Order: sequence, then C-alpha cells, then structure tokens
Amino acid sequence: MNNNDILIRLRYALDIKDTDMIEIFKLGGVTVTKEELQKMLSKPKNDSNVDSSKEEFDATDDMNKCSNYILESFLNGFIILKRGKQELKPGEPEKQAFMIKDNKSVNNILLKKVKIALSLTGEDMLDIFKDAGTNLSNSELSAVLRREGQRNYKECGDRYARNFLKGLAIKYRNK
Repeated sequence: MNNNDILIRLRYALDIKDTDMIEIFKLGGVTVTKEELQKMLSKPKNDSNVDSSKEEFDATDDMNKCSNYILESFLNGFIILKRGKQELKPGEPEKQAFMIKDNKSVNNILLKKVKIALSLTGEDMLDIFKDAGTNLSNSELSAVLRREGQRNYKECGDRYARNFLKGLAIKYRNK
C-alpha cells in the first residue's frame, strides 16, 4: 500500500472533506492547494498496469505522489486538529515530530498516530480490527505499536493497515 492509498482510505474512513484536509495539512506544517490535494487523492488512470507487490510507487502526470514527509505531516495535523497542540513544559526538549524513517515503518506510524488522534484504547483498536474481520491478540497489537528498535517490535504489514482502515470506515461511517 502506498502513501496515496493510505491517504485516500483514511479520508474515506473518517469522512474528511477537502477543506478539512487542507486545514489538517496546514496544522501539520504543509501548505497544500485544493488542486494538489485532488491530484494526491486521484487513482492512477492505468490502474491495471500497477504491480501491487511493487515497493516503489510512480506518480503519473495526473497524480501527485504523497511522500512520507507529507503523509506524516497530515497525521501530525490530524492529531493537532483532534487533540490540540501540545505545549512544551519549561526545560523539556522538543519532541521528534517525524518518526517515519523508511517505507517499512509507515504502517506502524499510521496506527500509532491515528490511535493518538482518535484517543483510542488498545481494546478500541482490537474491536476495530475485529469489525474488519481480523483477529489480533493484545500482544500482537502491542508489538506493532512499539517504537522501532525495541525488543518485541514487529513491523506492521499492509494487510493489518488495510484492515485497520477498513474497520475505521465501518466504525465511523456507520454512526
């Protein structure tokens, strides 16, 4: 799953309007025009030629590629929109805003940041996975939510991320 696909699915699952998306990007520190947003959210015209197992994604002329930086800026802006900007305490060092180091950690960061933004508990997340038809144990969820490099860290595959976004759509669009 590429970043454009994640953005499209997240937008659908949470029913976010274009104007709200532009505002979320702005809160995350990225200025995006409506035209750029439309190009990011459009599907490639030659969708049948796209190899789903391909790691690298090539944007066509009618589509803008959503980089890791842009995706994480959107997720950071989404947290700020839902929870408010976190003020630093005096003497506290500035926290690392961008956590995505490579394409392998994108799904893990997606789960963490959506969990924070929507104030989800571990049980809420397990219910979301269950709604999408995926049974996940508490320890498996804990492993994908850990920081990369920690002892029991597990990389979150596309299947889990896809099912999480599907479960979000079931939960939030059927309200």
